[in-house]
Amino acid sequence: MNIQLEHLTKTFHSPGRKSSGEVVAVNDFTFEIPDGQLIGLLGPSGCGKSTTLNLICGLEQPTSGKIFFGDRDVTDLPPELRGVGMVFQNYALYPHLTVRKNILFPLENLKGKERLTKEEMARRVDQAAGLVQIQELMDRKPSELSGGQQQRVAIARALVKMPHVLLLDEPLSNLDARLRLQTREEIRKIQRSTKITTVFVTHDQEEAMSISDRIVVMKEGVLQQIGAPQQVYDDPANLFVAKFLGTPPINVFDGQIQSGMLCLGGAAVLPVPGLTDQSVTVGIRPEGFLPQADGPLSCTLNSVEVMGRDISVVASHPACQSPTLRAIITADAPVDRNASTVRFALKPEKVFLFQPDSGQRIRGAR
Repeated sequence: MNIQLEHLTKTFHSPGRKSSGEVVAVNDFTFEIPDGQLIGLLGPSGCGKSTTLNLICGLEQPTSGKIFFGDRDVTDLPPELRGVGMVFQNYALYPHLTVRKNILFPLENLKGKERLTKEEMARRVDQAAGLVQIQELMDRKPSELSGGQQQRVAIARALVKMPHVLLLDEPLSNLDARLRLQTREEIRKIQRSTKITTVFVTHDQEEAMSISDRIVVMKEGVLQQIGAPQQVYDDPANLFVAKFLGTPPINVFDGQIQSGMLCLGGAAVLPVPGLTDQSVTVGIRPEGFLPQADGPLSCTLNSVEVMGRDISVVASHPACQSPTLRAIITADAPVDRNASTVRFALKPEKVFLFQPDSGQRIRGAR
């Protein structure tokens, strides 16, 4: 089931605001989710991710715009008529019911032509439990389960109605690091086996990039960029996207274009043919530095951190917007840890230029 959002806007009344009294949570949001894909809605807290999910689900009604599931306009339909399964951040399991009865609950509330026989309901419950591998937990109550097990029960309950669309709102935020990694792999495996169109909301860029077919980056209710995770990382549309994606984060400098060269702190560090002289904001990915004895970028060396196969070089430069910059290089790269300075050449494909005021990407810089 493909999902089409057309000029979707949602405003909330906020009596505490001095101006219009309205907060725009989602602003003119337009994009398509292809059938069978897992889409990661990504952005900082308060950017409108969960509101967008609630609009798709039907828990919120848009102020304007349309929502289509396939060719069907579902904008005004209630959640129970949209064919969606929802997994909440806090799992929302019934504490007094067993795992089996929690999964069964949505089926018991079907009415009319959708109502199932007891045999069919039991078959559906067993099928959903098998998908998330919790067959041995069916007689336990939520208090007897780990966080990861509760999450799988919540996913089984969402799948038992065989929804056209699966919606997951920060599903891993309550799990520890080990369980997050394990559970996100399980979510991806389940999604691939069921081929259900899935929307996954998270503020964690590593989660979104690791399991999504495409990511949708949001800021203050506005769509910033859509694309395959690696494509968005390698080709950010603006400074916000470049800074939001990547661990360690991108290094940001104040720079100048002078006579076809990118200059940092007065030193020409990279050719940028075709660009006029101007001030620019420069983003350099940590993996974009190459240690080189005669490299054009000279930095003060602060420390060298060994990370196994890689080394993290912590340095400083007067044009850097942060007190330190971080370069990730291979462990066999030539770095003198006792030196006071380190020199780098730059990988052009890892260097991005942005307009200082708007943060928009300056193209033609490679």
